[in-house]
Amino acid sequence: MAKKINLNFLFVTAVSIFLTVFFTSVISYRLFQKEVFSELSSFADIMDDLDLLTQMKNQGFLRPDNELRITWIAPDGSVLYDSYVTASLDNHGKRPEIVKALQNGEGSCIRKSETMEQNIFFHAKTMEDGTILRIAKQAGSIWHLYQNTLPVTFLIAALSFVFCLWIATRLTKSFVLPIEQMAQHLDAPQDAATYKELAPFLSLIRSQHEEMVKNAKIRQEFTANVSHELKTPLASISGYAELIATGMASKKEARHFAAEIHGSAQRLLSLINDILQLSELDAAGGQNLSTEPVELYELSARCIQTMTPVAEKHGVTLSLSGKTLWLDGDKALLEEMLCNLCDNAIRYNKKGGHVWITVSDGLTVRDDGIGIPQKHQKRVFERFFRVDKSRSRKTGGTGLGLAIVKHIAEVHHADLTLESEENTGTTIRIRFHTTPHP
Repeated sequence: MAKKINLNFLFVTAVSIFLTVFFTSVISYRLFQKEVFSELSSFADIMDDLDLLTQMKNQGFLRPDNELRITWIAPDGSVLYDSYVTASLDNHGKRPEIVKALQNGEGSCIRKSETMEQNIFFHAKTMEDGTILRIAKQAGSIWHLYQNTLPVTFLIAALSFVFCLWIATRLTKSFVLPIEQMAQHLDAPQDAATYKELAPFLSLIRSQHEEMVKNAKIRQEFTANVSHELKTPLASISGYAELIATGMASKKEARHFAAEIHGSAQRLLSLINDILQLSELDAAGGQNLSTEPVELYELSARCIQTMTPVAEKHGVTLSLSGKTLWLDGDKALLEEMLCNLCDNAIRYNKKGGHVWITVSDGLTVRDDGIGIPQKHQKRVFERFFRVDKSRSRKTGGTGLGLAIVKHIAEVHHADLTLESEENTGTTIRIRFHTTPHP
């Protein structure tokens, strides 16, 4: 990681230095060109104002002792005078600077001298009599201008690159060090050094790591609990079946053992169904809910009808009150949630007890059963947690009913609350946030 960051830093540094030198040189040369043209234009204006061209003509066109080349051109393009060449010159009427001067009064251009390997700057101006005055000056190209400064430029660029390399190395180290330290102290993240700009990133890594550790612990505990829960009925089935198979049991005992085997098998089926239900809820995470308009009061009535035989078996009375409540949800899951709440309220009730289901702005399931001690109330929605393990096994509970209820409420984005008092009863409320239907 550090090597990749360093290489990226160095690449950006090299490109930045190159572009800086390149654009600085181009801009400087542009300014130089502008300065030369300004100088030629000023000289042409001075000659025009002082009528120097007429004086030169009267004096026999004496060649000026300077680096400027003066050319006087007739309107038809023929050369009347050139301070550098005494021989006859070809027609200049198609030269770019002459064409521009005839059209606009002034014209400029740059041409490269093949023999001198230098650029020649031309500036032409139309005089009052229609003739054209052209001033020319030789100047080095951009490479000629900077050939003396190139060694210094390269030296500065090299020193800048080395300095940036040093800075990049330090920055990379300071950036990566907190991450490396945190990787070494994931179990104690407070021991890892950091700085405020990186703190949100490190905080996210820490929270994700803690979540992963938590999930791994939950999976490990779940696996251990599943193994333990499956072992008990399987051992019971195996033991009773062995007694029957070896003929050690009488006919009366065999019938009793068969009933015990049937009960253990039913417990296994219930446990497996609940485990599969939880696994599906964990895998879906509420992303693939088959939502539809569901009327909660009608669904509660169906649930009571289904659970009535179980309630009668335990000597518990079920009742429903409230009003029509429509919401968007998964009908099968909501029915599963209702039945689990009723089943839990029935199993942990007492002879002659009651279970009240109320549908208003949400769902409330209340019982007057054995209740839950205060110290256990925060854990009752955990998987396989039982307040009274012997009673749970006796009544056929799997220890997963309320965990399933919690998951179904979560995937429907509902709020789940519990109130309970030992030997008085338990109330579970679920408030949905979906938009009701009319």
